[in-house]
Amino acid sequence: MNPLLLWHGWGMHPMVWSGLCAELAQHGITTQTPALPGYDQSETVTPYNLDTLVDAMLPATSTPLVLCGWSLGALLALHAARRHPQRVARLILIGATPSFVQRADWPHGMPPAVLDEFIAAVAHNPATALKRFMALSNQNDVHARNIARTLTQMLAANPLPTADSLTAGLNLLRNSDLRASVADITQPVLLLHGTRDPLMPVAAAQWLADTLPQAKIEILPEAAHTPFLSDQQHCCASIADFYRA
Repeated sequence: MNPLLLWHGWGMHPMVWSGLCAELAQHGITTQTPALPGYDQSETVTPYNLDTLVDAMLPATSTPLVLCGWSLGALLALHAARRHPQRVARLILIGATPSFVQRADWPHGMPPAVLDEFIAAVAHNPATALKRFMALSNQNDVHARNIARTLTQMLAANPLPTADSLTAGLNLLRNSDLRASVADITQPVLLLHGTRDPLMPVAAAQWLADTLPQAKIEILPEAAHTPFLSDQQHCCASIADFYRA
């Protein structure tokens, strides 16, 4: 089989997957963890939208692959499965939502005003904005302190994305709403979601589970927005079983 492809979230670095990848290797699963365009000193794409990001990140393979995405990476993975169904065999979505922000008929997201505050904070000081985002996304996790330490060390050891890339990603999250296309995604999907996720309510993942034609959901009761760090063994076992199914 092709390696498991993992796409990280906004503001993060591919190293966020390192612990999970090491655990998956014990199950005989090889992984690839590319950086989002504009991250880890990679070239960005223009325009910075779902189509161009997916087309830049999804490799052309003769055998459909298993794609795992977290947060912004999960939104991109959903779009990839819809845009290139012949290249994506199965999906694993962590901390996923079809719409990151609240809308008139969608209460399961971040208030737009809060996202606008992050956009302003990135323009002022990207490093400080990222630290605030990390603290917010994991504040309810039972392992919040350890996760914050891990993420802080990761960001300190690697070049930060440019402010332009960070801002473009936040605007993408604000403007993207995939609800109308979710029912067209027919691949098998595994949803992993933390009950304590303060960014993406569990209701967003449950909506995906109810709307996707072939989906199953696993709720991690003590995890927040990074369940693969909070309960790595559980996530690894679930991913390995789904990858081989």
